[in-house]
Amino acid sequence: MPVPLSPRELAEVAATLRRAGCVFAEEEATLLAGAADTPEKLGAMVRDRSAGLPVEQVVGWAEFGGLRILADRGVFVPRRRSEFLVRTAADLLAGSAAATRAPVILDMCCGTGAVGLALAARTGAAELHAADIDPVAVACARRNLAGAGPGTAAGTVYEGDLYDPLPASLRGRVDILLANAPYVPTAEIALMPHEARVHEPRVALDGGPDGVSLHRRIAAGAPDWLASGGLLLIETSQRQAALTAAAVSAAGLSARTVSDEDWSATVVIGGPAG
Repeated sequence: MPVPLSPRELAEVAATLRRAGCVFAEEEATLLAGAADTPEKLGAMVRDRSAGLPVEQVVGWAEFGGLRILADRGVFVPRRRSEFLVRTAADLLAGSAAATRAPVILDMCCGTGAVGLALAARTGAAELHAADIDPVAVACARRNLAGAGPGTAAGTVYEGDLYDPLPASLRGRVDILLANAPYVPTAEIALMPHEARVHEPRVALDGGPDGVSLHRRIAAGAPDWLASGGLLLIETSQRQAALTAAAVSAAGLSARTVSDEDWSATVVIGGPAG
C-alpha cells in the first residue's frame, strides 16, 4: 500500500523536489508517494529523483498511449510526442488491407517496447515483434511484451543491431515498421537535459553527425522486410525531416512527412513507390 502522508508531509516532499529543480514537483511528489510502500522507500525515491534520475525510472513505469509501460533504470524513457507516431500508424493501418486481419508490426530500436505495444493495443490484435541493440532495453521490453495481452498474437523481442537478429521467417511480412531510432546529432547530446544524457543510454540518443545515421540504415533495409503494401514510419524532427525523407526515398520507397504542432512531433512515412 502507498505510504500515507498528511498534506503537510506531501508538501515537504514537493518542496524537496522543487529545490532539486523538478518543474512539476507537486505532481511528482504525489506520484512518488503513491509508488512507495514504506517511508524508507519514499525517502530513497525522493533522493534518486532529486539527484536527476528520470521520475519514470524512479517509480519503474511510464504512461504511454494509455498504457503503463515498465521503465527499468538505464532505459530510454518513452516520450509522449511518440504517441503521434503510434496514432499515425494506427490511422494508416485502419485504411489498409491489413485491417482485415492481425497486422504484423515491427518496432525497431524499441527501447521499452512502448511504441509497438501502444500500436498493438490500438489494433486490438497484432503479431508484434521488436528489436533493440541494448541488452538492458531488451530485457525491459521482454517484460512488457510478455504481458502484451488478449488479442495480441505474439510479442517477441530480439537483441541485436537493427535487422541482424530478426528471423528469416519475418522477411517480406511486416505491415508496419515503426522506428523511434535515436536522432540527436552527436555534438548536441551534451546540450540535452541532465536526466537524459546521464541516465539514458547513449546508444538510444546518438543519431550520428547529423542525427540521421540510423534512419538511413533502417530505411535501406526496410524494403526487404516489408510486406506488399507495407509501410515504414520513422519519428524525426522537423529540422531533420528532409534528411530522413531523402533516406526513405533513396531506399526506393515513396516518402511523405506529417507533423503535429500540438505534439511537437514529426514522422516520415515510406510506402510503395509509384
